[in-house]
Amino acid sequence: MVFPSLVDKRFCKTPVTVTLYQEGNDEDGEPQEAVVFEGLCNYQDSAKTVLTADKRLIQLSAQAYFIGDIAPSLPVISGGEVTVSGEVRRIAQGMKARNPDGTVNYTRIDLI
Repeated sequence: MVFPSLVDKRFCKTPVTVTLYQEGNDEDGEPQEAVVFEGLCNYQDSAKTVLTADKRLIQLSAQAYFIGDIAPSLPVISGGEVTVSGEVRRIAQGMKARNPDGTVNYTRIDLI
């Protein structure tokens, strides 16, 4: 059975470079690079203003949606960085949305 893609290719127009890290660190304490993906995604960003006692703080967050599995060699996406519009953002969380048969329908990466 073929499942419909929940992320439409027509809306994936933002070019990004995704660098994903493996779990753990190398002997120098640096993260181990596992996958580098360059392609198009559906990119949605938002900003929230938080008032603190000292000053105003703006928190940025974003989501990047990809068709299918961008890192089939990794069981989970736990860390890395995304370069979008020349700006490097850290990955806060990654999700592989699965179809009932276990295949990956789309990948979502939450950025901070």
